[in-house]
Amino acid sequence: MKQLIRICLIASLSAGFCACANPSESQAQEGGEENKETLNIVTTIFPAYEWCREVIGENPSGVKLDFLLDSGADLHSYQPTALDMLEIAEADLFVYVGGESDKWTKDALKQAVNPDLEAVSLMELLSSHIKEEEIVEGMEEEEEEHEEAEEEAEYDEHVWLSLRNAMEAVTEIADILSSKDAANAAVYQSNAKAYIGKLQALDTQYTDAVNHAEVKTLLFADRFPFRYLTDDYGLDYFAAFAGCSAETEASFETILFLSHKVDELNLHHVMTIENNDEKIAKTVIDNTQNKNQNILHLDSMQNITAKDAENGVTYLSVMEDNLLVLKQALENRE
Repeated sequence: MKQLIRICLIASLSAGFCACANPSESQAQEGGEENKETLNIVTTIFPAYEWCREVIGENPSGVKLDFLLDSGADLHSYQPTALDMLEIAEADLFVYVGGESDKWTKDALKQAVNPDLEAVSLMELLSSHIKEEEIVEGMEEEEEEHEEAEEEAEYDEHVWLSLRNAMEAVTEIADILSSKDAANAAVYQSNAKAYIGKLQALDTQYTDAVNHAEVKTLLFADRFPFRYLTDDYGLDYFAAFAGCSAETEASFETILFLSHKVDELNLHHVMTIENNDEKIAKTVIDNTQNKNQNILHLDSMQNITAKDAENGVTYLSVMEDNLLVLKQALENRE
């Protein structure tokens, strides 16, 4: 009967979303065997996947853990397949961002066939820390009517880029897993405590780095998804676009403003996020007085793939690498 329900749900979701699964997904869902895992956990993004994985640890009872954006798709443009929707529908725990970019999750949760499914929105979980998207001086605004923008506030979705937010999320995940799998509750709590200790240690390193920094301002010739990180440590920033902006072309006024800020603040580094083509950054540098600034990249973890995870990329390793880049960006020399 359960298999029949799954088949019917796949057909229904396929019709509703007009989506096709890749071969590996199809094989996983059409294998015909009942799911033998004690817990089935699904996350949308890599950081949430990592936090769950750290809490689970080497759990002997067996837990199935997946993240949907495992091909490196950007949260802001991701569209779920029918099998993604099915995976959520059968989950015991579903962890998602809960922002504007994943409104589709509401439809997914309506299709749930597991009455014990617990859905965790990171933005609801961290509601006391959520920040509105802001347009700082010199930033390119979205091409939309100002009246519409004022009707409904937009919130910055990049909550995972705060180590302090990560600690709260890990605590909540451990508590949920402990309630769902009481036999392994002590393991989950112990793993969470050890992992939070690592997050706290790295948070202290960030604090020390900023306290001893010669420069307190970052300048991004790109989108800026790092507001939670900079606010944690009291850093200022300028950027071409807001964190969730869909814009890719900066006006000449924005370029000149950023170039003048580089000169005014005597900055030796211009920042971008991962996988950026550096065109705007190079144009900003070309319009400065010295034209010799370096381009540095901070990783916002929006394009990490399952293969990256298999090859050893972790939330902590990315944040550690970001700290090294941040230290260089805050130096008052090339």
